[in-house]
Amino acid sequence: MKITLTSLVGILTGLSMLVAAGCANQTAPEEVDAGEINLYSSRHYDTDDELYKNFTKETGIEVKLIEGKAEELIERIKSEGVNSPADVLITVDVGNLWRAQQEGILQPVSSNQLDSAIAENLRSPEGYWFGLSKRARIIVYNKDNVKPEELSTYEALAKPEWKERVCIRSSSNIYNQSLVAEKIASKGVEETQKWAKGLVNNFARLAIR
Repeated sequence: MKITLTSLVGILTGLSMLVAAGCANQTAPEEVDAGEINLYSSRHYDTDDELYKNFTKETGIEVKLIEGKAEELIERIKSEGVNSPADVLITVDVGNLWRAQQEGILQPVSSNQLDSAIAENLRSPEGYWFGLSKRARIIVYNKDNVKPEELSTYEALAKPEWKERVCIRSSSNIYNQSLVAEKIASKGVEETQKWAKGLVNNFARLAIR
């Protein structure tokens, strides 16, 4: 049986809700072998493996998995160009999905099942990507030294009392970039700049300026 790439993605997402992004070819959908699907993923969870196994069990379609970091997979698909075998890209953080869309490696997917199962704010308005899961980005601290009421928000991390006490990933990390983007969207540029400056001043290590 032959089906289009877009139809194949619709089947996959309808049965197992795996997809976080649309088809990863730069040309119009072509007919492909419905006996397998090429999945590029930067996720690394055992639960995902179980989803793939269950999908194959229910459909008979083999999931060929290629794993790597988000930026590596995006660059790989770009370098493969029109010859890329990728059918579905799964990655973490909406920032990476936005990058993939900007690079032109995604195709929009139209699926009533996805639209009904995934909230509007967790999917691309044009159908280029769909959210699979959400993460809670929490603040971790030593409860013997810090009281919850002292540090319960990201805004609190910029207060003077946390001078040289904050450890955080590099500003080049996509998670931090998305966090700053969220602050800009909710607080505005000026307030976000003020907060970011206070946060950097509280780093336990020297910031590269």
